[in-house]
Amino acid sequence: MRIVIINKSDSTGGAAVVSRRLMEALRAQGADARMLVAEKLTDSPYVEKAAEGLRLKFPFLKERLGIFVENGFNRETLFKIDTGADGLPLWRHHLVEQADAVLINWVNQGFLSLRGVARIAAMGKPVIWTMHDMWNMTGICHHAGECTHFKEECGDCPLMGKHGGPHDLSRRIWLRKREILPKSISYVAVSNWLAEKGRESSLLGGARVEVIPNAFPIVAGDRSEHVADDKVRILFGAARLDDPIKGLPVLVKMTGILAQRNPELARRLELVTFGGVKNPESLAGIAIPHRHLGMVRGEDAVRKVYEEGDILVSASSYETLPGTLVEAQAYGCIPVSFNQGGQSDIVDHLATGYIAEWDADIQRGAENLADGIAWAAGMIDDAAYERMLQRMKRNVTARFSSESVATAYLNLINRLK
Repeated sequence: MRIVIINKSDSTGGAAVVSRRLMEALRAQGADARMLVAEKLTDSPYVEKAAEGLRLKFPFLKERLGIFVENGFNRETLFKIDTGADGLPLWRHHLVEQADAVLINWVNQGFLSLRGVARIAAMGKPVIWTMHDMWNMTGICHHAGECTHFKEECGDCPLMGKHGGPHDLSRRIWLRKREILPKSISYVAVSNWLAEKGRESSLLGGARVEVIPNAFPIVAGDRSEHVADDKVRILFGAARLDDPIKGLPVLVKMTGILAQRNPELARRLELVTFGGVKNPESLAGIAIPHRHLGMVRGEDAVRKVYEEGDILVSASSYETLPGTLVEAQAYGCIPVSFNQGGQSDIVDHLATGYIAEWDADIQRGAENLADGIAWAAGMIDDAAYERMLQRMKRNVTARFSSESVATAYLNLINRLK
């Protein structure tokens, strides 16, 4: 079976990484799976770049210019908005023409337009659109946050600021999506939470939406070199730590609460952060011992960080399916997270980690997260710790192994033929 996976990149961004893993998983199951991308950064012979030079840049620049004009030349929201107005004619590409099934993933920023999606769907092949965020069910945004306008017809979009209104860009693109996108497309949500959001939306309420998680490389974590001392190392990592969605201020506040509530425990804790930081001052105020590793590149280097840690904390206000929680369990770190997205698809509360109640009030949210850290630190000292490590490993192997995810996609493709 020939399968083409269309994604903007084969390496940049979470969707790119999991799309490439899916390609490799499908190939391992005997399918001739390949990727079609705008940006190729790996040396995989199964990844093909769709175009070069101006042919790539022109639709990207044209779409950005249109958004820039509509949002009043606001740079802050320029890359938080996508319209699907422009893209390459990928339906003419040989990989798409020859494919038995087309898997569309993250294709914004001028790579594949809404009209292009419709042209591919009109070819009569099974077309599956994997949703890594909420863009398929909104007018223009990828993360609706507290906004519920996607349940109606969008409009009055918070991202449009003073240029928002009942008939703003978000409403017009919502109408365009309703008009252009055919009902023959099947959608895959990577978490139950995202699927439920799709069912609540006005665009996808009647569409076929299935849940298949992302595949993760589940390998045996080596804890033999784990430092055997009295320290409890808490990991916090992201591509950009001070991205507002990652909740760094909540994390900083949480360390102060831990230090105040339980100074004896706090002296044992060490916070280890890894990832990019746009504003280094955002790390100021951390109240427990802290090390920042900077960017950690390569799966081997990332694995080593996890294997030296004890707890993985996520303070995000929104995550579709946070891969750090999967990796943490695979490598023996207890995950502690808010339940603001697909976290409950990964963590079984008090069995394979801790789900803290999210609160918009930073103080209450940080207190809830601190409760989770204290619980996890107590588990490490408990006789049942080894059993918990085994439960975590079985959990991620059953839910997120490459074999199980690839099999789910192949079964869906066969049902759609």
